[in-house]
Amino acid sequence: MAMVMLFIHILGAAALGFYLILPFVVGKVTKLSLPAQEGSAAAIRGLNTYAQIALVIQLLTGGYLMSQGDYSVPWMVVIVILFLAIGAISGMMGKPLRLAMDGIKNKRDISVETGKIRTLSALIAICVLVMLFFMVYRTII
Repeated sequence: MAMVMLFIHILGAAALGFYLILPFVVGKVTKLSLPAQEGSAAAIRGLNTYAQIALVIQLLTGGYLMSQGDYSVPWMVVIVILFLAIGAISGMMGKPLRLAMDGIKNKRDISVETGKIRTLSALIAICVLVMLFFMVYRTII
């Protein structure tokens, strides 16, 4: 059972890879035509939803794997804090994505929303990278 959970956990981690490339994608969206911007914003919003579902999978499988392993309490605290930060920031990114899609449809300036999305996506990418570091080097703390 632990191997199945580990496999599902690794698949969830691969899905979170979306957050690692998101800051670069958002940086290029503003240079596209309006229909392409609308399609890109819709795709980013949909992928953000799928990545949030992957976060729930990560919570369930990671909780099971932590219960079966021997992990230090500081390591678990750091991982849970990073996990909650990723979930919170990805949730906060939903509103600017929705406002950006509305702004593109109404041909308004979306630079404020794009800036928020870029900042939030960079924060998520940093959190995911730090979490990956602690997953690989779990004995560091």
